[in-house]
Amino acid sequence: MPLSESTVLISEVGPRDGLQSVKSVMPTAAKCAWIDALHAAGLREIEIGSFVPARRLPQMADVADVVRHALALPGWTVMALVPNLQGAEAALATGVHKLTLPVSASEAHSLANVRKTRADMLAELRRIVALRDAQAPAVRIEVGLSTAFGCTLQGPVPEDEVLRLAEAAAAAGVDEVGLSDTTGMAQPAQVRRLFTRLRAALGERAGAAHLHNTRGLGLANCLAAYEAGVRTFDSSQAGLGGCPYAPGASGNVVTEDLVFMFEAMGIATGVDLEALLAARAPLRAGLPGEPLYGMLPEAGLPLGFTYADGRLPRTPSIPRQAAA
Repeated sequence: MPLSESTVLISEVGPRDGLQSVKSVMPTAAKCAWIDALHAAGLREIEIGSFVPARRLPQMADVADVVRHALALPGWTVMALVPNLQGAEAALATGVHKLTLPVSASEAHSLANVRKTRADMLAELRRIVALRDAQAPAVRIEVGLSTAFGCTLQGPVPEDEVLRLAEAAAAAGVDEVGLSDTTGMAQPAQVRRLFTRLRAALGERAGAAHLHNTRGLGLANCLAAYEAGVRTFDSSQAGLGGCPYAPGASGNVVTEDLVFMFEAMGIATGVDLEALLAARAPLRAGLPGEPLYGMLPEAGLPLGFTYADGRLPRTPSIPRQAAA
């Protein structure tokens, strides 16, 4: 889907970022049913899982099987997180379309998350790019700069350090460098300023906004990133997710709420909200008892809502507060 002033790409990260952050292990068949529903809703990029040792994240033990299932669905980008060269080798062997690597802007978070310094991660990144170039040159590589807006372990992260790290990642040969509010510390003015600087430094290689709703600013921060020129946004259905190595970092932006915000503004996402809301059913079935978040699922589509392309909802809904 070409991205323009009136189009954005929603990259669904629930099957990785969401599931790795809950204690329950979702059965493989349930994951596949949920992924089928996300695809049917019109999402066109999805982070399936992470290639990490099962002893560290048992929720990801079946990632290769889930990737193979997702690859059978047409017309979308199947992405996987890899923290190191070994993970990249395993991911490329499954045929994924895109790799994403976490490189932390905070030294303390880098050591906690991947047990490497930032310099070590840049060296690992160069090895992964070389592997990609040799084995699968069509596969894209994205770096998400974790803790770019602050770190619960270190505190503030200087913006100049974030930009230097972004430029070093781009110089290593990656296709995209995005910024991640891993700990939910960002605010809109900071988001607008840092993404503006990132785009000035990297141009078309400035990548996605991965923003959390930990302190209730997720959508406001997404809007600030959009105003700075960002056109790709990570989010998680029902707000699942966070970071197990950043204390208190709960709450990805809710996909349903983010899609609604953009569509209501006349900015097309390509996502069918009614089908997206229906995708909560297989998620709930696969994670019984797990809290699911979101304002739109509670309130419903407002009367008179139209999609950015002029379509009307198939089933007109009455907001709950109006029906009460």
